[in-house]
Amino acid sequence: MKKKKPNKLKILNDPIYGFIQIPNSLIFDIIEHPYFQRLRRIAQMGLSNLVYPGANHTRFHHALGCIHLMEKAVRVLRFKQIEISKDEENAVYIAILLHDIGHGAFSHALEHSIVSGISHEEISLKFMKKLNEEFDGELDLAINIFEGNYHRKFLCQLISSQLDIDRLDYLKRDSFYTGVTEGNISSDRLIAMMNVKDDELVIEQKGIYSAEKFLIARRLMYWQVYLHKTGLVAENMLVNVLKRAKELAEKGVELYASTALNYFLYNKINQDNFTEETLEMFSKLDDYDVLSAIKEWVHHQDKVLSLLSKMIVDRKLLRIEIQNKPFAKTYINKKKNKFSKKLEISELDIDYFIFSQEIRNLAYQTDKPIYILNKKGKLKDIAKASDQLNLQALTKPVIKHFICYPK
Repeated sequence: MKKKKPNKLKILNDPIYGFIQIPNSLIFDIIEHPYFQRLRRIAQMGLSNLVYPGANHTRFHHALGCIHLMEKAVRVLRFKQIEISKDEENAVYIAILLHDIGHGAFSHALEHSIVSGISHEEISLKFMKKLNEEFDGELDLAINIFEGNYHRKFLCQLISSQLDIDRLDYLKRDSFYTGVTEGNISSDRLIAMMNVKDDELVIEQKGIYSAEKFLIARRLMYWQVYLHKTGLVAENMLVNVLKRAKELAEKGVELYASTALNYFLYNKINQDNFTEETLEMFSKLDDYDVLSAIKEWVHHQDKVLSLLSKMIVDRKLLRIEIQNKPFAKTYINKKKNKFSKKLEISELDIDYFIFSQEIRNLAYQTDKPIYILNKKGKLKDIAKASDQLNLQALTKPVIKHFICYPK
């Protein structure tokens, strides 16, 4: 009896867009690959669910939403007589599907603690190249577009620009799962208004208000969600837990950890020694490894590690103050002296509990403009084309400073 071939043209149900169709069997095989399936175990928004209980959606979810929006964008541009070949179409689907594949556990926390000097974009590229070997070079063009090297600029802009498919999905998705309605943009309308002029991805004049709303929504989502004060505390505490664990591991202290996490704790990993073995280990590391370790570290004899871990597990987080100017050195030192005595933690280690940093929110970068295509076929930067005075204001970074310390 002949073996039945699996049906690779699956339909998935997405809470935001309804039914999503997988475009072809190659994409299906990439989605089925263990590298991609790992994204099911990585939260899209790190520890934001400590603030917004509904924010439990994953990178897997987001990547599938992106491919759905990319299909719409290709359809719209072709309808407007922009030529996109079958190979180019497939390449942008693969590039957007894999744009986040290099994210570590809890998204950004890993980049700043146990893996240093290599960004998630660089790791994404390593994964794509490895998959390309397995799929006999079928990802060549996708990699070229992902790196921004393809001669048709607008295809690269669909993957990465100030109005790319990635942002169109994550703003809408994060807004949906957090319940923060300010982020609810009309991605359909924005895609319907897309066009290409002089190889630039542009928005037609009648879509200007949707594009303005998109920029303002992004700014509001940053302050209300991505840079929410409790989320900031939680993410920094997570980074500090991993940093402390790494510090102890370097001294040879025994720590409970899964095989994958153990590898990254007990080896110095940076850009120069990120080998194929490292990539393989990285592909096995996800939120579950980190969380299960932190739950065990609550009982570790190292006071700093156990206290930080317990605070995260029980959601008894540090206090945070935010202001427009940097905190005075004297104020920070006063806090350090007070809590060093109170918690009986050395002055050297108190930095894990008391720290000050800055946050910046730049809603619109003028060096990568969003162009509006007017009725006469001329291009104008949205900041100049808009009658919204706020848009000019969005081009200046807003910088705030925060300090965290125990309650």
